[in-house]
Amino acid sequence: MRENLTELSKHIKLKRKQNHLTQPELARKAGVGLRFVRDLEQGKTTLRMDKVNDVLRLFGETLGPVAMDREKLLHHE
Repeated sequence: MRENLTELSKHIKLKRKQNHLTQPELARKAGVGLRFVRDLEQGKTTLRMDKVNDVLRLFGETLGPVAMDREKLLHHE
């Protein structure tokens, strides 16, 4: 699961830079706090999904299920 958070963090940061936004600008446009944007880009493991979606919505995206290798998960110890 940590890999997915890292990918999300990288994705948000990339999208922000592609759109020439600073972290404060992204926070303001998404209606979230600057600390939330920083936490999101740093891969914090406990984030509110509704706020993540507020950020993603600016880029025409949303959170959704991602297929995973179930066997790998079941046998991972």
